[in-house]
Amino acid sequence: MKEIVFSLLEKELKGKIKKEEFEHLIEIPPSSEMGDFAFPCFALAKIEKKSPILIAEQLAEKFRKDLTKKSEISNVDAKAGYVNFFMNKREMTEDVLNKILKEQEDYGRGKEKSKILIEFSQPNTHKAFHVGHIRGTSLGESLARTFEFLGNKVIRANYSGDTGMHIAKWIWCYQKFHKNEKLINDESWIAGIYVDAVKRLAKNEDLQKEVDEINRKIESKEDKKVNEIWSKTRELSIKSWDKIYKELGTYFNIHYFESQVELEGKKIALELLDKGIAKKSDDAVIMDLKEDNLSVWVLLRKDGTVLYSAKDLALAIKKVKEFHADRYLVTVGDEQALHFQQLVKTLELMNFENKKDYNFLTYGMVRLPTGKMSSRTGDNILYSDFMKEMMEYATEQIKKRYSDIKDKELKDRALKICISAIKYSMLKQDPHKIIVFSKEEALNFDGNTGPYLLYSYARANSIVKKVKKKSKEIKIVDLKEQEIDLIKKLGDFPEVVKKSNRDLAPNLIANYIYDLAQAFNEFYHECPVLGSAEEGLRLKLVEAFKIVMKSGLNLLGIQEIDEM
Repeated sequence: MKEIVFSLLEKELKGKIKKEEFEHLIEIPPSSEMGDFAFPCFALAKIEKKSPILIAEQLAEKFRKDLTKKSEISNVDAKAGYVNFFMNKREMTEDVLNKILKEQEDYGRGKEKSKILIEFSQPNTHKAFHVGHIRGTSLGESLARTFEFLGNKVIRANYSGDTGMHIAKWIWCYQKFHKNEKLINDESWIAGIYVDAVKRLAKNEDLQKEVDEINRKIESKEDKKVNEIWSKTRELSIKSWDKIYKELGTYFNIHYFESQVELEGKKIALELLDKGIAKKSDDAVIMDLKEDNLSVWVLLRKDGTVLYSAKDLALAIKKVKEFHADRYLVTVGDEQALHFQQLVKTLELMNFENKKDYNFLTYGMVRLPTGKMSSRTGDNILYSDFMKEMMEYATEQIKKRYSDIKDKELKDRALKICISAIKYSMLKQDPHKIIVFSKEEALNFDGNTGPYLLYSYARANSIVKKVKKKSKEIKIVDLKEQEIDLIKKLGDFPEVVKKSNRDLAPNLIANYIYDLAQAFNEFYHECPVLGSAEEGLRLKLVEAFKIVMKSGLNLLGIQEIDEM
C-alpha cells in the first residue's frame, strides 16, 4: 500500500526532492492512531524555506481534495511537521490479500537485472569450522538469496586459506610430534593439531625458524614429503565442510584457494615494486599507505614468501577476469576492516578497472561470554560439537510431543529446528554488532527464536489442513484490530525486503518475520477462524501469512516445517 502514498507524493514533490530520496522518507508511525504512513516535511523546509508544520498542513489539505479519487486512502492530516495518511482498511485488506494470494511465492519479488558476485564463509583448511564461521556463512547466504529474490543473478564464491603460516605450523607440528597418528577426516583432530602447534611455539620461540622453513617449502613445492602431507590434509579439511554446508543450506558456484593465487600475488607485488607503487622496507615489499591513514600493508616477507595481502590482490583480478559482474561484494569479519581498506586503496593505486564495483561488508565477530573466540587457543565451539548438542536437545523436545514419530522424520525435523535456532540467533542481530554467543540462549526454543517462527508457520499450516472446502470469496464483515494489524504487516513485506537489500542487513527481514509471527499469533488467539462468520476472510489471512512467512524464512536460509 506504500506505493499509493508514494504516487501521491511523487506528483506533488517532483522537481523538489529526488524520487529515491523521498521514497525512503516515508515512515510507518509507531501507533495506528497516528496513521498508517507518514511523510516528514523537514527536508522540504530547507528547500522551500518554510516551516515544516506549514508545509505539512498545505500538503495534507491538497491530498484531502483527492480523497474521492483515491478510495484506498480514507483520510490525510498533518501533525508536528508530518503528513499522516490513513488507509481505507477494507480496500487495503482486499488489495493486499488478492495480491499475495495471486502472486504466491512471487509476492515481493523484484525485477532487478544486475549480476553480483558475493564471496562469503571463508574457512581455512587445517583449522576448526566453529560457531563463529556460521555468522559469516549465514549472512552471505541470506544476502545472496535476497539479491536473487529481487531479480539479480548471483555467483556465490568461497575463498579459503590453504597455504600460509597456519598451514606451516600444522605440518610442522604433525611431522614433529604426531607423525605416528593416522590422517583422519575429523574436525576436532585437525583443529587439535593446530592448537598444539601454537602452544608449543609459544613456549619456545626459536622453533619458529623450523616453521618458517616449512612455509618456504610449501610455497616452493621442493619437498615431496611436505607436499604429500599438505595435499592429503588439505583434502580432509575441504571434505569436512561438505556436510556443514549441506546442513546450513548453502552452496558455492566457485571455490577459490590461496594456493591458486599465490604465484600471481607474488608477481603482482614485484610489478608494483618495479612501478614504484610499492617499496622495499627491511627487505620486505610493502605498500606505504600512511598518507591515507591506512598504515603499512606488507605484500612479501623479507624471505620473499607471499602474504595474504598480495594474494587478495590477485584474487580480485582473478574474479573480475573470470566473472563479468556489475558488483563484487566480500563479507568479512570486522577484524579485517583495515586489511580490506588497504586492499581497495591499493587496487585504486593500481588503476584497477573495476575498483568502484569491488567493495566489502564487515560484520561483528562472534565472541563467547568468556571472551574472544580463537582457533589458535582452541577457545571456541566447534560446529560439529555444537550441532550434536543442538540435535540431542531438539530430538528430546520433539519426542515429548510425538512419541510415535519415525526416526527419519525425527532427524529431519530436528535438523531444521536446530538450523533455524542457530541461524536466526545470528541473523536477527545488526551485522555490524559483535555477538556474545550463548549456547543456553540459542538452545532456548521460546521467545524471539527461530523455532518460535517455525512453530507459528506450523500453527497456520494446521489450520489450513483442517479445512475441507476452501472458500474463494473474501467477505469482509467487520475488521478487528488484530486482523488489521496482520494485514498491514503482510503488506510491509516487499518494502522490508528492498530496504534489507539496500542496507545489506538481513536483520531487517529477521526482525520483520518475528513481528509478523507475533501479529499472527495475536490474530489466532483473538479471531477464531474455522466455523466463524468470517471464516472465508480469516482463512485467506492464514494462507497469506503462510506464503509471506515461508518467503521470509527462505530469505534467511531457514526451511519451514509443517508441524513441530
